[in-house]
Amino acid sequence: MVKADFSDSTKPLGLAYLVGRLDHVLGKRLRDCCAPAGVTVPQYTALSVFRTQGALSNAQLAVRTMVSPQSANEMVKSIEAKGWIERTPDPSHGRIIQIQLTEAGHAILAQCDGKVREVEMQMFPDMDHEERVRLHGLLRSAVRALSLEGI
Repeated sequence: MVKADFSDSTKPLGLAYLVGRLDHVLGKRLRDCCAPAGVTVPQYTALSVFRTQGALSNAQLAVRTMVSPQSANEMVKSIEAKGWIERTPDPSHGRIIQIQLTEAGHAILAQCDGKVREVEMQMFPDMDHEERVRLHGLLRSAVRALSLEGI
C-alpha cells in the first residue's frame, strides 16, 4: 500500500480521486443490492427522493437522481408502469403534475432500504451515529459548494 504524503499543502490531497473511486465501488454495491428487487440505482434514488421531497419537477428529479431530464422522464414512466408511483394533476395548477409513492412504491423501498443501509454501515464500520450524521452534513455541504443547483 502506498502511503499518502500530506506534507505539501500546495498539492491536492487526492480527495477527488478517492470520492471518484468510492462512487465507482459504491455504485456497484448498490446495483448488486437493488437488482434482486428489480430496481435500478436511479429508480431507487428517485423513489427515495419522492419519499423525502414529495412532488418534484422532471428537471429537479434529474438533478437528484444524476440522470438527464430525458432519462428522468423515461424513468418516471417506467416506475409508474410498475405501480410504484402515481401521477395526478395539481389541483391548483393544471400543468403541474404531482408524483406520489404508491403502497407498492413504499414496499419496494422498504425491500431495498435495509440492504442499502448495510452497505452504508460497511463503508464506515467504526463510526458511531453522531459521526455518520456529521459526515452526511459534510458531504451535503461539498455537493452544495460544487453545485449550481444545490441539493
